[in-house]
Amino acid sequence: MDGGFFSELQYWHWWILGVGLVALEMLVPGTFFLWLGVSAGITGFLLLVLPELAWQYQIIVFSVLSVGSIYIGRKVWRPSHGDTDEPALNRRGAQYVGRVVKLAEPISNGRGKARVGDSLWLVAGDDQPAGAEVKVTGVEGTVLQVEPVVASGQSEG
Repeated sequence: MDGGFFSELQYWHWWILGVGLVALEMLVPGTFFLWLGVSAGITGFLLLVLPELAWQYQIIVFSVLSVGSIYIGRKVWRPSHGDTDEPALNRRGAQYVGRVVKLAEPISNGRGKARVGDSLWLVAGDDQPAGAEVKVTGVEGTVLQVEPVVASGQSEG
């Protein structure tokens, strides 16, 4: 079977492809084309060392290296979503857990509103009058879960 263009692949073809893919990576977000470019570069180096490598094997090597490098690259370079110094950075409501806030509107039938900073938040909890202080205990979606603040010297009933 005649491979046409493929039968005349040289190491520098692979290097050009690798550079092109890495350049494409700069234009397209993500780290997908980077690994394809690295694979093309390695395939070109392998062809430089083994110039008699048939084009079919070159394609196989490039394919295997691409899959392997993408897999390894994603495992190694993917940012971990583990511990961070700002765990609630993109979860605004979670930043308020533990804070004591005043009710702007009474909690009636389990729902009300509290002023947190310069905004109003929906709150859920036991019925309380407007102006009462409540402690944020959790968040469900965009609703802060609250409980009444027990003043020192008072017992919880």
